[in-house]
Amino acid sequence: MSAAGGLPGRAAVASDAAAITRIYNQGIEEGTATFETRPRTEADVRAWLGLRFPVVVVEADGEVVAFASTSEYRPRECYAGIAEFSVYVDRARRGRRPGQIAHWQCARRFARGTRKPIAEGFVALGFARSSPLESLNEKGPPVGEPLKD
Repeated sequence: MSAAGGLPGRAAVASDAAAITRIYNQGIEEGTATFETRPRTEADVRAWLGLRFPVVVVEADGEVVAFASTSEYRPRECYAGIAEFSVYVDRARRGRRPGQIAHWQCARRFARGTRKPIAEGFVALGFARSSPLESLNEKGPPVGEPLKD
């Protein structure tokens, strides 16, 4: 089933690791989406999958063009229901909504798993020169977007 705008979002699987790695490494190379400096490998990305924290991909024309991932915010018990989230979009697809779809699919999956309202469950670190981060929350979720496993 397609998400709003015809772009399907779904839980990431091991076969998505190459595409996720490519997109994530674009963000590292550009220095505008992450503080990381070491390019990741497919093995690094596969280690993110199937854990407590969801990773979601968005496809266009049969190709993964964006992903959102969550990870532990802090190890302290009081933060158990909080996750840090990240959204990355292939540079050729930016500005066409796949990041927004990935963000909201991931947020809804996390909220469903923790039974916390989305607003209580995420922490994001942003770059001052990165306006997409601000616009994700200003726009709200895409209308009619279904969760797809």
